Amino acid sequence: MAREYDIIIIGTGVAGTVCAKKAAAAGMKIAITDIREYGGTCALRGCVPKKVLVGVAETVEQVNRFNKLGIMPQSSVDWSKLMEFKQTFVENFPADKEEKFKNMDIETYHGGAKFVSQNEVKIADTVLKGKHILIAPGSVPRKIGIKGKENLITSEQFLNLDELPSRIVFVGGGYISFEFAHIAARTGSQVTILQRSEVLKHFDRDMVKLLVKASQEAGINVNTGISVSSVESTSAGYTVNTRDSEGKDSRIECDLVVNGSGRVAALEGMELERGNVETKDGFVETNEYMQSVSNPYVYAAGDCVKPGAPLTPVASLQGTTAADNIIKGNVKTVDYTGIPSTVFTLPPLSSVGVSLSESTEKYEVLIHDRSHWYNSRRLSENYAASKVIIEKESQKIAGAHILGSHSEEVINLFAMAMRLGLTLSQFKRVVYVFPTVSSEIQSMIRE
Repeated sequence: MAREYDIIIIGTGVAGTVCAKKAAAAGMKIAITDIREYGGTCALRGCVPKKVLVGVAETVEQVNRFNKLGIMPQSSVDWSKLMEFKQTFVENFPADKEEKFKNMDIETYHGGAKFVSQNEVKIADTVLKGKHILIAPGSVPRKIGIKGKENLITSEQFLNLDELPSRIVFVGGGYISFEFAHIAARTGSQVTILQRSEVLKHFDRDMVKLLVKASQEAGINVNTGISVSSVESTSAGYTVNTRDSEGKDSRIECDLVVNGSGRVAALEGMELERGNVETKDGFVETNEYMQSVSNPYVYAAGDCVKPGAPLTPVASLQGTTAADNIIKGNVKTVDYTGIPSTVFTLPPLSSVGVSLSESTEKYEVLIHDRSHWYNSRRLSENYAASKVIIEKESQKIAGAHILGSHSEEVINLFAMAMRLGLTLSQFKRVVYVFPTVSSEIQSMIRE
């Protein structure tokens, strides 16, 4: 006989957690499960441990920049010590997470959930029946279809390397490859990024061009128009066989090859068809209430749905929305206005809203080279720029793109202005601590 619940939650990442908390507060009987350790992608295998590595790389980069001015000695990274430090942020997280669920009277399970009907799932030999089911399993590294794919490691494995080899090739030109490439370069590794088309497709083109220049100056080889045909294991390491856009074949010798081609929704093995849960392009199809378009018992949130970028704040918004609609009926939709994102390179590139290269009839584009501004000079930073896009009729901010140190903090203020619907004149009234990078917003929004 099936065990019955008000809601069954599949996944213990951000989306699943916020939904569980709201449902528990509403007095619902809840079951939650995860095929992996409790905690989800961001906390265990993504942004949290990655940012720890980025923080150390930032310190090394800043010291070495000042070394060129004769101010500070050269700095380096002890990778094994860094891994030990990183592990302190994740090693106790799964157990702590599960204990918090139990303290909310949420029944916890371990294992993958497979649908057996529209409102029932099976975990190992146990069948659970729910008035509602939330699908929020997170994401997994994208499988790469090349010969010798077994010779590549994933981004998750990169985060757990005992030592970092001297020659590394990243296959793919997205944020994963760029962030890890910048970390590796600051440890002294020779790094190459290979991408078939343009890199960092979801970021502003003008800012990306500057970031590529900064990457190359840091010793990272960024190669576009390159397809990887195979990866061979050799006695000396690995050989990456490539072909360029003109059909010319080349070989790259290295010690490590990383699959940086991105991540996909972790829906494999859930037997969604048995639950009448429709998917499209690898995502659960939902309506504006985060409810499955084909199964009214099912809601979905996080990396397994579209629209919405695969970002932790988006997963939180979607999980909260799904919970509200499960508890109260379909009363709430997700507001995707002003969702910021950052690629944590050195320097970081941050973005929110629309992207344009030049002004149009509808938009005014304000572009500034910030490399000579005070904070860039103070930090001895050669690459810094901003682009702010204003909707002419409403005089509201439609987009902002910032390259440079602390851009990940500054972009939040632009995102806030967009979500609150502030006009440019209202945004100009903000008073900032001086001389912070945020105080330079006043100059970023000037013509």
